[in-house]
Amino acid sequence: MAKIKQALVSVSDKTNLVDFVKFLSNDLGVHIISTGGTARALLQSGLKVTEVADYTRSPELLDGRVKTLHPKVHAGILYRRDVPAHAKEMQTMGWEGIDLVAINLYPFESVIRKPDTPFEEAIENIDIGGPCLMRAAAKNHEHVAVVSDPADYGWVREELKNLDGDLSQASRRKLAQKAFQRTSTYDQAISRYLSERL
Repeated sequence: MAKIKQALVSVSDKTNLVDFVKFLSNDLGVHIISTGGTARALLQSGLKVTEVADYTRSPELLDGRVKTLHPKVHAGILYRRDVPAHAKEMQTMGWEGIDLVAINLYPFESVIRKPDTPFEEAIENIDIGGPCLMRAAAKNHEHVAVVSDPADYGWVREELKNLDGDLSQASRRKLAQKAFQRTSTYDQAISRYLSERL
């Protein structure tokens, strides 16, 4: 295992986010990549952040529908650090790994709870990039930590502090399981919503 050096942060629920990212950036020296409103919130708090459009050199597209769906982002998350061919390919591309993903999803469930929510608004609150990031990081959890719930920031921070910027494999697996559980319940909510409108 290796220290976390670079993190991607993209959240709708910003509860306790600034303190967590301050710890990553200021205490551990982690380079922070972020998107849209999350990047703005972090910058306003005085944190140094690289916006994902600057990181990928590709602008956000289609009113923000396409932000993180980029090979540089997903290769950084999915590449196996223990496979020399992967490391060589990343080096050839000039890309670095993303070692932690702090991510939560557009609030689809809370939007559709409002009885007067227009169908079009519900559809726009279906997250695409978020679940992709969450699943990619969870799949590669041996090398990438995925934090999908703000309630986990506290204990993740403590373990990172105690393990000199790393997380145990047991903790990585726990976080991965939680991420897959979240994408599963999210998709179920979308499926139920659409089924009720057939």
